[in-house]
Amino acid sequence: TCSTTRASEVQSERKVRTEWPDGEAQLFEGERGAERLVREEFADGEVQHYEGEQGAERVVREEYPDGNVQYYEGERGAERMVRAEFPSGIVKYYEGERGAERAEGADGVARRRGAALRGRARSRAAGARGVCRRRGA
Repeated sequence: TCSTTRASEVQSERKVRTEWPDGEAQLFEGERGAERLVREEFADGEVQHYEGEQGAERVVREEYPDGNVQYYEGERGAERMVRAEFPSGIVKYYEGERGAERAEGADGVARRRGAALRGRARSRAAGARGVCRRRGA
């Protein structure tokens, strides 16, 4: 079972947070009946950020406990990784469709770090080839 927190607004309530026994929490924004998922927090420290209207929420960013941040573009169900930022300052840019993302360029090998997407966007490619760039370079 889970617990849901609701915020009161002039004789109406809207869903703002749902907490699950496994430590996962979902945060919502929007008017009553149109609440949309904006953030999911997992027990291992991973955080996923969403954009879009209710029923069309899509992953736009994932933050991992080790400091890695991955950015996504595309409609719900077709999100693809476009950029990864690492604590070292390295930034990798990706191209390609979902599940076939690859780092831009052909020099060297780049490995995607972090766990695969969870929740609605579970299937992602785990590896990628390409060139790394440093932020500000």
